[in-house]
Amino acid sequence: MARALFRVLYLLNFLYFVSACHKPPQSKITIGSKFFTEQVILAELLAQHIEAKTGISVERKTNLGGTLLVHKALQAGELDLYVEYTGTALTAVLNELPQGDSAAVYNRVKQLYSDFFHLEVTEPLGFENTFAMVIRGDDAKKLHLQEISDIVPLAPKWRAGVGYEFLERPDGFRGWSDRYHLHFGESPKVMDLGLIYRALVDHQVDVVAGNSTDGLIDSLGLVALADDRHYFPPYDAVPIVRQSTLARFPQLRAALADLAGKLSAANIRRLNYAVDAQHQDAPAVVRAFRQSRGL
Repeated sequence: MARALFRVLYLLNFLYFVSACHKPPQSKITIGSKFFTEQVILAELLAQHIEAKTGISVERKTNLGGTLLVHKALQAGELDLYVEYTGTALTAVLNELPQGDSAAVYNRVKQLYSDFFHLEVTEPLGFENTFAMVIRGDDAKKLHLQEISDIVPLAPKWRAGVGYEFLERPDGFRGWSDRYHLHFGESPKVMDLGLIYRALVDHQVDVVAGNSTDGLIDSLGLVALADDRHYFPPYDAVPIVRQSTLARFPQLRAALADLAGKLSAANIRRLNYAVDAQHQDAPAVVRAFRQSRGL
């Protein structure tokens, strides 16, 4: 009796093992984002478009953190896809110098991401989000400030505000201040990107490292200074997807290609403004944008 029971249990375990080995692959993908509004919007745009065009179920994991955290999650298979910026990929991930035009940086990142990480860099979405060194509009007008070089004599008395990532990046605060010979009177104040413009408006700082596509720049009467010494590399927004995910879902490639060149800087600035300044729901904002563009 005991021997017969053992055979039954052995057979059940064997059948469970076989069924597990032949378990069908997951029928969903996971899209992630970094910890700021534009990234959440872009993740939602990809998710809605993929669901509509392919029928693939999409799990959203947004506001995860900074560049390296999201990149590692992609490498580990916790994410299948997210939107990166070419200059960020070049400097923060690949640790290369911030140099080259838009096409050169894109091609370099595309090649190295494939070689090192088995990741596919797909077609750019159509806009660049570069770092913007932002000041108060009143200061720009009163002191006739238009370019970053204009603030060099003011820096010893000015306070800078930056995000956590900008302080440490190869294309961040140290390289920027060295290129422009900026000598601030104190170390930069480090804060969440969501608080940086409010700190500027409240005179807690005098210049901040924001993003060129932030909707709050115009709405708060702020001014982005021109990068007259061309320190920052191109930062074209590009979806990055695991090659293994493309192999499982080949229809993803065409769906992502649909979005190539579909977003201008003005488009994304308006979407960011709708969420940040008007407090609209990000999925609803994206849905309305897709409908308006026939996507």
